[in-house]
Amino acid sequence: MIDKTVPDAASAVSGIPDGSTVLIGGFGRAGQPVELIDALIAHGASDLTIVANNAGNGDTGLAALLEAGRVRRIICSFPRQHDSWVFDRLFRAGEIELEIVPQGNLAERIRAAGAGIGAFFSPTGVGTELSAGKESRRIAGRDYVLEYPIRADVALISAFRGDRWGNLVYRRTARNFGPVMATAATSTIAQVDEIVPLGALDPEAVVTPGLFVDRVVAVGERAWLRDGDFVGGVDVEGRPIAEGGR
Repeated sequence: MIDKTVPDAASAVSGIPDGSTVLIGGFGRAGQPVELIDALIAHGASDLTIVANNAGNGDTGLAALLEAGRVRRIICSFPRQHDSWVFDRLFRAGEIELEIVPQGNLAERIRAAGAGIGAFFSPTGVGTELSAGKESRRIAGRDYVLEYPIRADVALISAFRGDRWGNLVYRRTARNFGPVMATAATSTIAQVDEIVPLGALDPEAVVTPGLFVDRVVAVGERAWLRDGDFVGGVDVEGRPIAEGGR
């Protein structure tokens, strides 16, 4: 019997070694697997390379992982925001390395890893510092630079619901990087609000098939749902979203 569920977030991240490259889903805080990140901090893995959309917000989630001194290098698109004080301090002190990748290139480099693509040419960054040292080519009258896939040891992602086979559905903008990251890592760990019985997920709504997922843990309804941040509309199953809940 296939059962990829684990009892808690600590069990989900157990075994992640020092020096791992870790993909972390989320667009800012939307879809960020905060419970898995907290478990990774408690687990103690260090010297990590993190690949994410940004470099953390405030003092929680990804920012807390940086604050704990576990990250050697970060690859992201938006390292500096109004509340990125943890990254700012570490970077200015020379305590963390940074590789900036334009967001479209970041998504495509991760997708390319999952698709088995060896490299691709992109027009983004041509003529800027981001193209320094990269192979360039003119194709059909337009300049391009060569980009390589980003593969990882582990992907930590957040989804709305999952089943014991690892099939996942997402909720609105929380979907963002999760699906492509799930395909680009040796091991994918997903946190979900709820684990449902087999057959409860509409196959047409499954975005990440269980083939790409190794562990699933239910963390319960997150605060951003309980607090009613997304009042109005319907959820992935067409049910009205009431204030303070789904």
